[in-house]
Amino acid sequence: MSIINLTPTQLRQAADLKEKIAALEKQLGQLQGTKASVAKPAAKKKGGMSAAGKAKIAAAQKLRWAKINAAKGKTAAPKAAAKPVKKARKKMSAAAKAKISAAAKARWAKVKGTAKPAAAPKVAAKPAAKKKISAEGIARIKAAQKARWAKINAAKAAKK
Repeated sequence: MSIINLTPTQLRQAADLKEKIAALEKQLGQLQGTKASVAKPAAKKKGGMSAAGKAKIAAAQKLRWAKINAAKGKTAAPKAAAKPVKKARKKMSAAAKAKISAAAKARWAKVKGTAKPAAAPKVAAKPAAKKKISAEGIARIKAAQKARWAKINAAKAAKK
């Protein structure tokens, strides 16, 4: 019969019986002149490995990899176990944070379909160098625009 299947009154009776047994064992121990020893489950030994054992395994593994790399033609010798040096992380400037935040807000506004995202804080940025277009380039752009509009207007006239 499992403890899970017991009713609350049966559990209470079992607890009372255990208390009585413990009290009787204590009395018996006093009569015999020994301390009461309530049966306790033996503590489980935690498995583990000594630092020396771990070091031997690590050294053997490094040798195996060194042999494999030597067979492949790599000449790198196994390095001594050294802790990796952590690089200091660069902190982000307030301007960069504001720029990223504004871009994220704009993306979410586009996804949600809202009219305009919240105004982003203005950050002093370097003015972009303006590219100069030659007169010939401007003429080509104007000609291309006229051709596009002529095509659009022709399509509208054909529909009517």
